[in-house]
Amino acid sequence: MCPISGMVQFLIVVVTLLLLCHAALVRSLEIVFEPKNVTLHMYDTVPVNYSIITDPGESFDSLQLYVENDNVAKIEESLIITNPKGSFNLTGNFLGRTQIRAMSVPGKLDVTVIRKKRVIDTVFTSSVATLVSIIYINFGCALNWGEMLKNLKRPIGPAIGFTGQFLVMPLLSFGLGKVLFPDNPEMQLGMFFTGVSPAGGASNIWTVVLDGNMDLSVTMTTISTLAAFGMIPLWLFTLGKVIFDQGDIQVPYSQISTYAIALVIPLGIGFLISRYMKKVSTFLVRILKGFSGLLLLFIVVFAIVTNLYLFELFSWEIVVAGMGLPYLGYFLGYAMAKVLKQPPPDCLAIAIETGIQNTGIAIFLLRFTLPQPQGDLTTVAPVSVAMMTPVPLLLMFIYKKIRARIYPNFKKLTVSNRTPQELSNDNNIPVREDRLIQTIS
Repeated sequence: MCPISGMVQFLIVVVTLLLLCHAALVRSLEIVFEPKNVTLHMYDTVPVNYSIITDPGESFDSLQLYVENDNVAKIEESLIITNPKGSFNLTGNFLGRTQIRAMSVPGKLDVTVIRKKRVIDTVFTSSVATLVSIIYINFGCALNWGEMLKNLKRPIGPAIGFTGQFLVMPLLSFGLGKVLFPDNPEMQLGMFFTGVSPAGGASNIWTVVLDGNMDLSVTMTTISTLAAFGMIPLWLFTLGKVIFDQGDIQVPYSQISTYAIALVIPLGIGFLISRYMKKVSTFLVRILKGFSGLLLLFIVVFAIVTNLYLFELFSWEIVVAGMGLPYLGYFLGYAMAKVLKQPPPDCLAIAIETGIQNTGIAIFLLRFTLPQPQGDLTTVAPVSVAMMTPVPLLLMFIYKKIRARIYPNFKKLTVSNRTPQELSNDNNIPVREDRLIQTIS
């Protein structure tokens, strides 16, 4: 027999014996947690019982427990077990899942940390819904209903907006998710849900603030919201399957219909006010811009305060994703409108409508179709998008204000010396006398 082969056989026998001894030792000692699975809220502390199981006649000196991910949960530092039975305190740090184990001993405790339902979340949702309803009453007073009918009869602008909203944005969100989060399907899902959502009501407010075509904006938002009934499930059950395998996602039709009704009813109230209460209508139109600006500021500040806990998950990839989706949407929407030779106010309205997503629907879909804490973790993407979306629009608004300060007569010289018909011929938009008077004043 070759000496080398004999040595190899000897080593194999030694390793086998060592493995058998290790297996026997491991089987003789095990830690059992009670309960076996723990779900707790962030920052809460709960007691966990344990017991050490050994073979008859066996004993142990000590065991050290550790948490696989101490960002999610924590126990006392260097917790060393010296008694066969006892308990320890477990504290939730942040959203996620982790496990608690003992060094080199079988047995584990599955830990899930979720977020508490807070009063501030309910207050934020209720207050925003109320204020948005009021602003849509103002829209109903200021809308040129004849212009909306014209947009529907010659739907070039709405068609561009629909293409941008339900073709460009879903593909863009899918691509950004794959590039920025190649190994994180949860973040990919959050981005994709954001991209397939309909246009947000904030697009109408920003269009008013930045002097775009409000009539076209509201028309596109209404079409987008109603089209979401079919387009959201279409995307989720086609391209969405690339991200997740299961096909049983429940689309919240009732929530989308609520958004549609919440959009139409205040507009109808505003229309009735404009028709039968002229003085009230004039007042509501006059305060429209100021009230819109305050509402936007309120939403941005309150949204940041409400979701401060999510900032712990922010990284440069999440920030880039939050900027990339709306900013590319603005650019591509404006480019499509410009190529199709739409007037400047329409180009602005289409760009804003394409870039702004209804992140509220995305957050609702994620939180109510996915188990916790995944439901909350995936909302980092739409929250990031919501926070980054208004930045370029706010900068544009500041620029317009500074320019108006420096050149106070610019608007008056370009508007007051021209008739409504001349302005209409330039922009292909009927100009109402009361709007012209307000603009000049």
